[in-house]
Amino acid sequence: MSDTTPGLDRIDTSTAHPARRYDYWLGGKDNFEADRESGRKLLAVNPNIAVAVRQNRYFLRRVVGVLAAEHGITQFLDIGTGIPTSPNLHEVAQSINPAARIVYVDNDPVVMVHARALLTSSEEGKTAYIEADLLDPDRILADPALRATLDLNQPVALTCIAVLHFLPDDIAVLAALRTLLQALPSGSIFALSHGTLDHLPPHQREAMQKELGNVSAHGTTRPRSKQEITVLIAGLGLDLLEPGIVSVIDWRPEVDPVPGGATAEQALCWAAVARRP
Repeated sequence: MSDTTPGLDRIDTSTAHPARRYDYWLGGKDNFEADRESGRKLLAVNPNIAVAVRQNRYFLRRVVGVLAAEHGITQFLDIGTGIPTSPNLHEVAQSINPAARIVYVDNDPVVMVHARALLTSSEEGKTAYIEADLLDPDRILADPALRATLDLNQPVALTCIAVLHFLPDDIAVLAALRTLLQALPSGSIFALSHGTLDHLPPHQREAMQKELGNVSAHGTTRPRSKQEITVLIAGLGLDLLEPGIVSVIDWRPEVDPVPGGATAEQALCWAAVARRP
């Protein structure tokens, strides 16, 4: 994408954005030079990031498939959607149940432009798009598109895939997620993947922490440990589902085996799925 693309005048192209940087790592074209420069700097410290983003996409595919096929979830509220990369969440869910309904939420106008153009529902189901921030849950819940798409009297899967590590304030994250989950009925699901440095050797962990500290180049990033993810889920009052908090590569790999044999050190992400009692 060119920095002079028409219609993008309200987008800050001078600062890297996580969704556009992610697109760059996936080999996409919907990114700007600031996103690419940030992506190159992080890859120089840890080339496995390119593996990690793909393993994260594989996890998304597996977890949505499991929730739709094994748990009968037909409604999804996806926060931090990112630039569409097939198969998208609704494609996976609707391949199992064509009547599945999905609301996508992101705070990047570039994402919303592509979402509205590319995330087209099946005839039986429905998709909708909300431009909003996770930390403004009341705005998300009040948006007419959400109520027109999802029945909040029936279970909903709230998915936060590779998004919470861009929000450093634990208290604000917990409060926002509580607000969202309290609006969902018993039996609803919370699924997340979250960047971590837990699996890296000390010297590489230190190097990544130093590079991520360059906020002007990369924005704010807060990798969290397994213990921190455990505390978050406990604070939400949820029941953790098997296999617990594991690397994304170890979350139900038998459901949709991925060739290549990536390791937890390469994947750099924890995964967890929990149910609201």
